[in-house]
Amino acid sequence: MTLPGSYEPYDFANRRHIGPSPEEMTEMLRVLGVQSLDALIAETVPQAIRQAEPLDFGKPLSERGGLDHLRETANKNRVLTSLIGQGYHGTILPPVIQRNILESPAWYTAYTPYQPEISQGRLEALLNFQTLVSDLTGLDVANASLLDEATAAAEAMALAHRVTKSKATAFFVDAECLPQTIAVVKTRGEPLGWDVIVGDPFKDLDPERVFGALFQYPGVSGAFHDFSEVIRRLHAAKALAIVAADPLALTLLKPPGEMGADIAVGSMQRFGMPMGYGGPHAAYIAVKDIYKRSLPGRIVGVSIDARKNRAYRLSLQTREQHIRRESSTSNICTAQVLPAVIASMYAVFHGPKGLKAIAERVHRKAARLAEGLASLGFDIRPQAFFDTITVGVGPYQGLIMKNAVDYGVNLRKVGTDRIGITVDERTRPATLEAVWRAFGGYDLVYRDAYPEYRLPKALIRHSAYLTHPVFHMNRAESEMTRYMRRLADRDLALDRAMIPLGSCTMKLNATAEMLAITWPEFAEIHPFVPADQARGYAELIADLCDKLCRITGYDAFSMQPNSGAQGEYAGLLTIRAYHKSRGEGHRNVCLIPASAHGTNPASASMCGMKVLVVATDANGNIDLDDFRSKAEANAGALAAAMITYPSTHGVFEETVTDICAITHANGGQVYLDGANLNALVGLARPGDVGADVGHINLHKTFCIPHGGGGPGMGPIGVKQHLAPFLPGHPETGGNAMTVSAAPYGSASILPISWSYCLMMGGAGLTQATRVAILNANYIATRLESTYGVLYKGRGGRVAHECIVDTRPLLERAGVTVDDVAKRLIDCGFHPPTMSWPVAGTLMIEPTESETKAELDRFCDAMLAIYDEAQAIAEGRADKQNNALKGAPHTVEDLIGDWNRPYSREAACFPAGAFRVDKYWPPVNRVDNVYGDRNLVCSCPPMESYVKAAE
Repeated sequence: MTLPGSYEPYDFANRRHIGPSPEEMTEMLRVLGVQSLDALIAETVPQAIRQAEPLDFGKPLSERGGLDHLRETANKNRVLTSLIGQGYHGTILPPVIQRNILESPAWYTAYTPYQPEISQGRLEALLNFQTLVSDLTGLDVANASLLDEATAAAEAMALAHRVTKSKATAFFVDAECLPQTIAVVKTRGEPLGWDVIVGDPFKDLDPERVFGALFQYPGVSGAFHDFSEVIRRLHAAKALAIVAADPLALTLLKPPGEMGADIAVGSMQRFGMPMGYGGPHAAYIAVKDIYKRSLPGRIVGVSIDARKNRAYRLSLQTREQHIRRESSTSNICTAQVLPAVIASMYAVFHGPKGLKAIAERVHRKAARLAEGLASLGFDIRPQAFFDTITVGVGPYQGLIMKNAVDYGVNLRKVGTDRIGITVDERTRPATLEAVWRAFGGYDLVYRDAYPEYRLPKALIRHSAYLTHPVFHMNRAESEMTRYMRRLADRDLALDRAMIPLGSCTMKLNATAEMLAITWPEFAEIHPFVPADQARGYAELIADLCDKLCRITGYDAFSMQPNSGAQGEYAGLLTIRAYHKSRGEGHRNVCLIPASAHGTNPASASMCGMKVLVVATDANGNIDLDDFRSKAEANAGALAAAMITYPSTHGVFEETVTDICAITHANGGQVYLDGANLNALVGLARPGDVGADVGHINLHKTFCIPHGGGGPGMGPIGVKQHLAPFLPGHPETGGNAMTVSAAPYGSASILPISWSYCLMMGGAGLTQATRVAILNANYIATRLESTYGVLYKGRGGRVAHECIVDTRPLLERAGVTVDDVAKRLIDCGFHPPTMSWPVAGTLMIEPTESETKAELDRFCDAMLAIYDEAQAIAEGRADKQNNALKGAPHTVEDLIGDWNRPYSREAACFPAGAFRVDKYWPPVNRVDNVYGDRNLVCSCPPMESYVKAAE
């Protein structure tokens, strides 16, 4: 009996993330012709791989309970003032940027800007970032960010090897480079046979022996040098010079480009991003113009749209920008877009004068600190510095370090008798007084008198930077807020509509799960603090790893890889180390299906493996006979097989256990790509199927937002026999394999995935998987009678995504998959994944987060597009001048002359489009060919905008 005023308990956990209501699910199941969700899963997921026990984490927490638990965990971290430096600095993120970028779903829920017409805001912000980097470094072209400084240095080394005319196989690294950078560069070089030499560039560098060299500016000890002469000698030997430079210091110091550097790399972390126990932070890479087409990662360029208006786009994107499959030396397919946008807005907010003033304040604090310590009789080195000094303390190192902690400050051990100190934007007078007290200077008092500058005159910067008007806009908060809002309004993110990208899992990023990332207890922790100051992080990471082990069937996890591609790379390195430990280091063959994403063979190539491509059959499945044949023929050399499960085609292949067994029987290990884990959680475990190692995209299945193309996390799970070979780190120990700058990658976003698991519970996570499969099959069923669905499992079902075939439209009506995608923009949707894994098709993944109403709106739009194509095929619409070829349509299309045979209403308000809340793309279709032929990768002068508008 229900009492008056009472109600049935409402499942907030499930309804937060799961779009369709129970009533809507019943309607959808009726369309599919099945009686229940259990029946659908039985038809879809092979019984042979179903996990025996249900996933159970205990009772899920409510939002309030989850936030309380997060707060309790956060309070176990101790937030001291960290003057450790070593590439990580305290920062001040302007609140207007924190609220309107970092905490705005319009920015953090967006996808990679592969569809430029609906990404103009992000693309402009990234173009600002590229201009910022190019100006500061004095080099011609920068990309739109990399993962961290250490991996950027490794990418620069690979770039140098790719383009140099030197025949050398050694690479030189300045001993003054950050320790984590040296470790990552060594890890990258070893499997490729590149000898990494570490030493003093003025004493130990022989340019004839190397294809490139990496220098730190300023060095980890605080010293900096003019490398111009060393670089001249490298160039004479046909080798390339790379400078890892602090971007804030470059507002005062001679830039690398003026020294003759070919490449510059570094971290933009101190441009507003908190330390976050290691990340996420945007790295940068910039090159001379001659190397721009070899630059790894994404490059934003300037093009024009169909009306000849200026438009931004990703340049060279049709080549996947250097994912050259098995011939690649880079697997970069992601970036740190959200942190890069924040860095660009930090520069817009402060402008060149503001950035220089911040740098000067930092330097003055360092100089005051040095003067005070020198007055106490301590040996201060170097004499010239920007923000970092080392202090000789003899046998008192431990005592002074402890004193500093007692006063609330972390310092850095240097050897056994010195202490390193790095001041930053957050350093206050009280901080300097605390440091002096730690060294015994109890009577020293901070004074406002300007200290003598410690920058050498020969290295003072004289060249201008950030001259573009965007960096000189009115800095009133109202103007900044409006600028960021204008850019956000030009984009289409999850806060507006479904983003049904196959293999990308664009699901809800729940607000309650996002809140903790800006809490100081998570955000203001240096990645190299003593362990007792990061107990909350340790507890969070350990519990998340445990939950991931229970979800996947693996026995151990490493949180170090900070992208999916990094996870692939780390997983294959783990397999390689395992084989070497058994005296089988000769195993170097990796079997990869032809349908695999380009990062798979690229990662294998980076690990020194030989890729053998395995055929797929007519149904898109791995050809088992071809797989067996190649495995057996290479039994003595087989290192690994890389598979994606469910398959890249969105199908649960029945032979997956056979593939794993064949690999093991021939001496190899199985790497399972985690791109499609959203179809497995709670239903099947990769470790039970037979996989030995695999990565998890926490930015997909576990709700970390994509942020416009990063941040991401790609932790790897392994079976017990591989656990000893997981990545280590120079700060935390373990084996010598280091793949990211920080021990736990982008640790500050891990609370998102942890919260997701805590608030959903095991049953909620399983239900999310079941509904993801339901939503995909609902779309497939509604569209199959028109478009046709390419691949299905034995039961006639797809997994969590489906491939819709648009190729017949090209044959009948001349309508390309690109035309369909751009028309979907008119309908208010982000198009699905285009032409992958099958050219001329759309791969659709709705996720569990979308309601039936949104799924129906999408299906209605797709069916209306099919009807428009039919009208062309039947001669009722012009073959060239039609709504599909003209898409997408902008507000400009509502005014002026209209000489098209279809109406403006049909153009701008097709099926699925909202009338009141219509999304208007800011530009018409972008000309990709023009953009590649006229590659412009930094902010054009303002007069060019005027000319374009004429």
